[in-house]
Amino acid sequence: MGAQSNAAPVIIKRNKVVGGGGHHGGAWKVAYADFVTAMMAFFMLMWLLNATTEQQRKGIADYFSPTIPINRISGGGDGAFGGDSIFSENTLAKNGTGATAKHHANEDQARGDTGGAADAARAAEDAALKAIESELMGRGGESLVMENVMRHVITRLTDEGLVIEVFEMPQTPLFEDGSDRPTQLLRDLVAVITESTKMVINEIAVGAHVSADPVVLVNSPVWELSARRATRMRLLMQDRGVAPRRIQRVTGHADREPAVRDPMARRNNRLEVVLLRETP
Repeated sequence: MGAQSNAAPVIIKRNKVVGGGGHHGGAWKVAYADFVTAMMAFFMLMWLLNATTEQQRKGIADYFSPTIPINRISGGGDGAFGGDSIFSENTLAKNGTGATAKHHANEDQARGDTGGAADAARAAEDAALKAIESELMGRGGESLVMENVMRHVITRLTDEGLVIEVFEMPQTPLFEDGSDRPTQLLRDLVAVITESTKMVINEIAVGAHVSADPVVLVNSPVWELSARRATRMRLLMQDRGVAPRRIQRVTGHADREPAVRDPMARRNNRLEVVLLRETP
């Protein structure tokens, strides 16, 4: 057994020196720099609001929008495109209207607002027109008589609006041959159509088409006949309570737009009532 040492253990103590004078290093400098930067940005914003026009502010907002890859027409300044836009044929922006000599854009399109409120308005109008379409075509199930009447009606939703087409069949004409005197069938159809159009306040266009004559005539009556029939349809609708100011267009199309291959078929004798869209 070895001899036990009487020497005391050696303890080394190291003191950690903290620099910076007790001010927690340089973290406060970063916070202070952030504060100064924020204040500078704030004063820059206040100056811009006071020194710019509405169009210029719109251009600045568009520039920083994350959903817009390039400047909109309403730039109003000398940015990347120097006030120009590829949407307006390299023409200087005109106070946010974006109008050019060839194409005139309305104000919301000039601001780049191709969606949003315009889309919502279009969707609401589509829903209203489709409701009229469903209500109108649903009339055919009310009775056998109504079903026979509604066989003469087809509808379609187009960019112009809801087109309600009323057409003849071989044994059931809309007008007496060669005239604008309506048959009882047409009067019944007008009663149904006008009730449906009262569900909305959209303006209305009326058009008439006729079949071609079997022989070539020096003075073909198709233009005059289609114009008279369109006018007669307008008068019938007004008699049923449609406000005259709602009718914006009455057109006779003659035999220029046949519905079927045979230009002389009675199916080409038809009327079109269009509930025009309010939104472009």
